[in-house]
Amino acid sequence: MQNLETQLGELGFAGDDMVVPFQVDALDVRGRTVQLGPLLDTMLARHAYPEPVARLLAEAVVLTALIGTSLKFEGKFTVQTKGDGPVDLLVADFSTPDALRGYARFDQAALDAAIEAGKSEPEALLGRGVLAFTIDQGGFMQPYQGIVELDGRSLEEIAMAYFRQSEQIPTAVRLGVAKLFSRDEDGQPRESWRAGGLVAQFLPQEPERMRQPDLHGGDGDDGVLSHDPDDAWSEARAMVETIDLDEMTDPEVGAERLLYRLFHERGVTVYPAHGVYDRCSCSREKIRDVLGAFTAEELAESTENGKITVTCEFCSTAYEYAPEEFGQG
Repeated sequence: MQNLETQLGELGFAGDDMVVPFQVDALDVRGRTVQLGPLLDTMLARHAYPEPVARLLAEAVVLTALIGTSLKFEGKFTVQTKGDGPVDLLVADFSTPDALRGYARFDQAALDAAIEAGKSEPEALLGRGVLAFTIDQGGFMQPYQGIVELDGRSLEEIAMAYFRQSEQIPTAVRLGVAKLFSRDEDGQPRESWRAGGLVAQFLPQEPERMRQPDLHGGDGDDGVLSHDPDDAWSEARAMVETIDLDEMTDPEVGAERLLYRLFHERGVTVYPAHGVYDRCSCSREKIRDVLGAFTAEELAESTENGKITVTCEFCSTAYEYAPEEFGQG
């Protein structure tokens, strides 16, 4: 064991807010894993979300980081939910090369009622609706969007359904969120958010091996194949399903240790990590362009105390404009 620790130490650990790609050749599996720490804590604290809302948004942000960092081109990847639950909107997006942000909209009264009724699980808070995955390459390229129904399943299950239906790639997803309690340098209690996740995909050289049964059913698929499930994918999926919440969020475990625990018997290759950062794409110029398209009446309605103030929903930055900038006043 000492030799193993030395080898791992020589390689170094990615640490928080770093997406770690990996590959398991023996199982024809590729994937990514991440632990979000300071980035996520800052993002959630900025809005002081209620705990159930914070947990939902954290899962969406982790999922976005895992998928977004796989983009091979300049662009933006967005995860967005729209439902009839108390949390009617979740948005998280990743802009290449490394910018991550997220936002949640919720009805406080409906949220309080749901919690009072004991219906605070994520599926109940999202309600019925849709989950959309959007890839935008910008320029003159048409954005690609895949839509999956919000039907009472977790984000993990819905994400796997997306890959089955839209990408037709057998995919296993694990997401976890935790609130840690500690003490600061002065001994005062401190809370911080952490989250982690892993995506593993079955990508054999023979495409026909990728056809695996839909274990969750639905969409006209009865989960029955004319051949047995692929042993390699069955093994990989079973390994991923053994991951528990503590492992995904514990800073003492980390991405590399988790991957070693899962796949050391098969051999796992870890590639250089991809850092993600809490960076919003808003700017004074972009918002000014939006306001420039407003009618005179709309601008007048937006003016208060002689100025127009716009606050970014993602980063909470407030921008102020004089009506004269738009030919008003």
